[in-house]
Amino acid sequence: MASEDAPKLRLAAPESPDEIARRLERDLLTANREHEAGLEQSLAPCRVGSVRYLNAVPLTRGLEDEIHFDVPSKLAAMLQRDELDAALVSVTEVLFNDRYDVLDGIAIASLGEVKSVLLAHRKPIREVTEVFCDTASLTSVNLLKVLLAERGLKPEFKPLENYAAAREKDFVLLIGDPALDFLLGTHTHEIFDLGAAWFELTKLPFVYAVWALRRGIENSKLRRHLIQAKAFGLDTLEHIIASRTEYTQEFRQDYLGWHIHFHLGADEKRGLKKFIELLRKHGIGPVQEPKFVS
Repeated sequence: MASEDAPKLRLAAPESPDEIARRLERDLLTANREHEAGLEQSLAPCRVGSVRYLNAVPLTRGLEDEIHFDVPSKLAAMLQRDELDAALVSVTEVLFNDRYDVLDGIAIASLGEVKSVLLAHRKPIREVTEVFCDTASLTSVNLLKVLLAERGLKPEFKPLENYAAAREKDFVLLIGDPALDFLLGTHTHEIFDLGAAWFELTKLPFVYAVWALRRGIENSKLRRHLIQAKAFGLDTLEHIIASRTEYTQEFRQDYLGWHIHFHLGADEKRGLKKFIELLRKHGIGPVQEPKFVS
């Protein structure tokens, strides 16, 4: 017979579904903060650059304070002057200059409509004689040259003086967030989405940007941290979508969750190979085969 003085066990009150959800959210937030803290100061002594565009955010998660941000054309120039050791740059920078390695497995790419690389036009494309180009762009200019050349069109390409002038042009090429601003704003242009046009032509993904690593320096630690940052960004993609303020959450979900993808695999490499083939066909280059490292 049990003693009356024996301690009585008390069961904890069961958690409600809301309490469980809050606890899991707290645990996840704590884990993410610990992950971010682990990435801090992880890039030194390497100098790393990236773009500020929304589509690059998942690839630099946790590394933002260590990265120099600029537009693609300026990042490419800094790489060429050895002012950076690595940068998320337009893919043509590595195709036109045999001085970089490409970090395998990571890219900014699309399979079809991309939204943020576009030719806005007020006249039919067959009437194009000149295109005003976003001066931040490198890859997109060459992609547009290929797409138009495949239609027998070879217009003159001129620099766009400023983004405010874009609405005054009959043909204007825009990339990144300025392209999204134009697309979602008030305009009288039709939109020729370069990602959609590439897919229609090739049935392959298009790779817009990659991590270019300056050849000849030790960067194994850097490569590891860039791979970890991408994994962290994709693991927390829903948080990124919910916490950013650009545009609407619905648009961010559609753009980052569907139109853009971040892997560089066999299909993307086939797309790159096709792009190289067409660049050479139309005399755009000279073009080098990319060298991948992991």
